Amino acid sequence: MRFKKSLLSLIGAIFILGACSSNSSAPEAEPVDSDEKESKETYKIGVTQLMEHPALNQATEGFKKAIEEAGLDVEYDMQNAQGDNSANDTIASNFVGQNVDLIFANSTPSAQAALSKTTEIPIVFTSVVDPVGAELIDSMENPGGNVTGTSHHHPESIPKALEYLKNELGAKKVGTIYNAGEQNSRAQIDKIKKQMEECGLELEEATVATSADVKQATESIADKVDAIYCITDNTVVSAFESIADVATTQKVPLLAADLDSVPRGAFAAFGVDFFEVGHGAGEMAVKILNGEAKPNDIPAEPPKTLKFMVNKEVADAIEVEIKPEWEAEVYE
Repeated sequence: MRFKKSLLSLIGAIFILGACSSNSSAPEAEPVDSDEKESKETYKIGVTQLMEHPALNQATEGFKKAIEEAGLDVEYDMQNAQGDNSANDTIASNFVGQNVDLIFANSTPSAQAALSKTTEIPIVFTSVVDPVGAELIDSMENPGGNVTGTSHHHPESIPKALEYLKNELGAKKVGTIYNAGEQNSRAQIDKIKKQMEECGLELEEATVATSADVKQATESIADKVDAIYCITDNTVVSAFESIADVATTQKVPLLAADLDSVPRGAFAAFGVDFFEVGHGAGEMAVKILNGEAKPNDIPAEPPKTLKFMVNKEVADAIEVEIKPEWEAEVYE
C-alpha cells in the first residue's frame, strides 16, 4: 500500500511539473498597435493643367513638392489640355467621375472647367491672375464654396514694369500680344490700359487665337513700338521664343511678366517664382486633405515677392546697358 501511494504521488508530481513547464514555455501574446493595423491613407489628386510651358510646369512641381514635404501618400492623375478648352471640360468631368479627393487646377480655364463640374470636390487653383473676376471665388479673404488657391499676379508687377519702360528705357509706345479669349489676359490688359493712361504711355495691341499666330503678330507690331511687354498669357508664353527672336533681331526691348521667360530670350522681367506660387497652393491642399480646413476657410493668396531679372546676353544684343541702380538679378 505504501508503494502504491508513493507511485501515485510521483505520477501526480510529474503531471503538475509538466503542466507548469508547458505554461511557462508558451509565448505571451504581444499587444497589437492599432495604428499598425491601419494602412496609410492614399489620396487621389486630379491635376489639370492648361498646356505645357515652363511657368505652369514650375507651378505644378511646386505643388507636388509641398505634398511630398507633408508626407502624404498621394496618387496623381496628371492631365494636360494642350490649350484646348473642350479638353479642360472633359478632364474635369473625368475627375468628378473618379471621385478624386482633390482637384489641382493650374490656370484660370482649368479652374473654371473644374468648378463648372463640381461644387463638392475641393478645388485648389494656381496660375490665376484674377480669381474673383474669373468668378472662381467670392473674395480673396473669404473664397466661399469649394475653391481656394494662389494667384500669380503681384499687384506691383504691371505698375513697376510700365514705370521701368518709360523712365529707364525711354519708351513712349509699348506693344503687347495676347489671346482675347483668355480671362487672365483680359484682366491684365484692363490693368495695363488704366496704368498707361496714368503714366502717359501708348499701347499697341495684337491679338492671337493660337500659339501659331504669335510670331506673325509680333512682327506686325515690332517696328511700331519702342518696347514689347509680354503678359502672362498662356497662348503667347507657350510660343515665347517666337516673340524673343523677333524682338532681339529688331533690337526692341522685350519685358516679360514671368521670370521663366528670361532664360527663353526676354530682355528682362518683373515677375514671380511660379514654383513658390504652386508650393503655396500645395500647402493649402495639405490642410484640406488632412481635414484641418475646408477650401472656404483658407484665404486665397497673391504672390509674396516680386523680382526683377535681366538677361545679360540679350541686353548686349540689343545694346542696353545694365545699370547697377536697377538692382536686377542678372541671368547669364
